[in-house]
This record gives sequence, C-alpha cells and structure tokens, in this order.
Amino acid sequence: MTHAPLIAGLELGGTKCIAILGRGPGDVRAQGTVPTTDPGATLGALEDILDGWHFDALGIASFGPLELDPLSADYGSIRATTKLGWAGVDLARRFAARYDRPLALQTDVVGAALAEERWGAAQGLSSHCYITIGTGVGVGLIAGGMPVQGAAHGEAGHMRIPRAPGDDFEGSCRFHGDCVEGLISGPALARRFGRPGQQLPEEGAEWDLFVHDLAALLHNLVVIAAPQRISIGGGVIASRPGLFPRLRAALALSIASYGSLSTYAEQLEDRLGPPGLGAMAGPLGVLAVGLGAATVTAA
Repeated sequence: MTHAPLIAGLELGGTKCIAILGRGPGDVRAQGTVPTTDPGATLGALEDILDGWHFDALGIASFGPLELDPLSADYGSIRATTKLGWAGVDLARRFAARYDRPLALQTDVVGAALAEERWGAAQGLSSHCYITIGTGVGVGLIAGGMPVQGAAHGEAGHMRIPRAPGDDFEGSCRFHGDCVEGLISGPALARRFGRPGQQLPEEGAEWDLFVHDLAALLHNLVVIAAPQRISIGGGVIASRPGLFPRLRAALALSIASYGSLSTYAEQLEDRLGPPGLGAMAGPLGVLAVGLGAATVTAA
C-alpha cells in the first residue's frame, strides 16, 4: 500500500506564522503558531517546531514580495516588503540547509489557491484565484492549472483603482499610498476609521467604501482573467459574510453586462465567495505547496 508523503509546512503571515504537519484536510498531525516579529526570532521559533517532526518534504508559503525565479541568485528570498526588517531574508537557503528534504516555496496567496484547487471550492477548475484581506491584500491567480508567474509574481493587491467620490484618505501603503492594500487592509481600515475593522458597525458607511474599493479590484481581475472561481479570505472579511452579496451586486453593476462577461455577472453567486476551506485555506496551502515538491522528487 502506498501513502501520500507527510508534509511539513510553514505559512508566514504579516501578523503570525503557522507550522503544520500533515497530508491534507483529513490528516493534520500537528500545528503550531508563532507571532511574526523579527526574522531571527520568528524563523528560529518555527525551526524549533520543525526540529521535533519527521517529514518527507517542506512547503513554505510566505508574504512577499518573493524572488521566485529559480535562475536568480536571490531565489527564495523576500524582496522589498512592507514588513519592516524582512527585506533580503533568504528563506529557501536557510531551510534547505537545515533540513535535507525536498522544498518548495510560493507566495501565501498562491499556496491558498493551490489548496482550494486540491481540496476546496476550486476543485476541478483550471482558472481561479484566492484573495486574502488581512495585514495586507494579496491575490493568488491560477490560469491553465498553473500559478501566474511572469518576470515576477503578480502584486494585484497593490493595483491602483478609481477612488470613491469624496474619499480623500491618503492610504496606508508605504510604497504606493492609496493602492488597494493601502485602502482596505486591516491596518488601512484602522488608520482610516480610527478603530479596527472588527469594531466597525455591521451596517456602517465605512463598509460602503470597502465594497467600492474591493469591487474595483475584482472588476480588473475579471476583465483580465475571468477566473472560474474567486475565493476571498483573510481576517478582515472572514467575520463579515454579509459583505459578499454587496460585493456581487457591485461587481455585476461594474461589469455592466459587457459582452461575454454578461453571463459571468449572472453567475456570481457561484463564482464569488469565501474559500471552501475557510480559515484553513492558508495552512493547508503550505501542505499543497509541499506536496508539489514531494511529487516532483518522486517523479
């Protein structure tokens, strides 16, 4: 009898990092969480967890931007990032040197998208995306069954969009000001409205701006790639499921029954929603990334 490889995974987020050991949703053996502080303390704590596990391959899905060109001398390192102190940290070399195991690295949002494709709401689909809205805003886009990767991985969370009439908030992104991340991420909401998103009233006008800005990002994704499924997760939206009907209505209005997308707009109830894996999309994403490394090695 053959068994799927046992994967150790690391999900590196802006607020916390998760280590997980398992084969998939039905076989999670262990899990640990450490706060994201400085690189030395954070990665050291994750290594302390991994050192106690036996595993066949390691998957890492991290906030970015990351250098994902395997021909680059900096492959596997974090590039210029909004996370202070983390620019230049070489994840791939550090963990490859410590653990003699197959290793694969991806962005956190692509990892979650791969998990949704393998086990969640995107099963059987070749074109889909996962969006996270938390400490930052990230978009993991899959096309033809593969992560979209050009000269660098995409940063759709930093796209610029038309502002809502009368909205003069300067934005919180230290690189781009009022890009989407600078308008709707958790830190952006806190700075914009003077309190965290979870403290905003359910029907508050603050969410009108959130829906406007996120719907603009969704419009751009749809007219570029028309993903078969768009899953949106992350701490900001996870506790606000009532936003999805508003987002679907705003996106349909924005698409404006245009051409081949008119049918797409009529199908948003099925095409746009929360991840099928819920809050586990991210942690299971690193298992999906690690399974890819184990499969390549076995082949």
